[in-house]
Amino acid sequence: MNDFLDIYTIVFIALAIFVILRLKSVLGERTGNERPPFDPFQRPMPPKPDDGGNVVPLPTAARPAPAPAPIPAAVAAEAPADKLKGIAEPSSELGTNLIRVMDAEPLFEPKSFLMGARAAYEMIVLAFARGDRRSLKDLLSKDVFEGFSAAISEREARGEKVETTFVSIDKSDLTDASFKGGTVSVTVRFVSKMITATRDAAGAVIDGNPEKIVDLVDVWTFSREAGARDPNWRLVSTQSDA
Repeated sequence: MNDFLDIYTIVFIALAIFVILRLKSVLGERTGNERPPFDPFQRPMPPKPDDGGNVVPLPTAARPAPAPAPIPAAVAAEAPADKLKGIAEPSSELGTNLIRVMDAEPLFEPKSFLMGARAAYEMIVLAFARGDRRSLKDLLSKDVFEGFSAAISEREARGEKVETTFVSIDKSDLTDASFKGGTVSVTVRFVSKMITATRDAAGAVIDGNPEKIVDLVDVWTFSREAGARDPNWRLVSTQSDA
């Protein structure tokens, strides 16, 4: 009986040694240099500075102010008349005013500005409907923000809510531009379609129609300080145009 146990023991030991050797040949041995397991939620470590040495800039060390970004060659080489194609004739009053703005802001591109203005128009209208003051604050001048915020407060005091659905912006045209006292201003006329309705505290519609598309025409003016580090334009004036 003991002889059989010894034979089985030897067989099991041999199998165990074989399995261990196979595992080592497939998985390899730990060397201490293995990469840790990947964690998709772990914040990536900041890249180490590569300056050819071991110098790491101290956070308290004074650093020179960054040089202004150079104007891209393609933008600098493009004539103002080319930038105005499809926007205005260079010899027109609007064209002349836009050229003054481009002289003050060499990176100003009328077509790109219009795209940004369309996006800002939709964002501001929807943020006002939601009563989202935080979003409005970064898009409006101080005076316009105070007016919008006051209107929202009055609406909230009455328990009213505005429902607005943007359908489309059918047209957006630059209508005026100016450069005065270091400030550049550009005016845009928007023609849009929306569904809008105001409900009282009980949920009844007191203004507008939640099932009707309406045509709106708004004339908005945006401005910014020429050459300022802050690239954002802010809404400084609004009016409805019949």
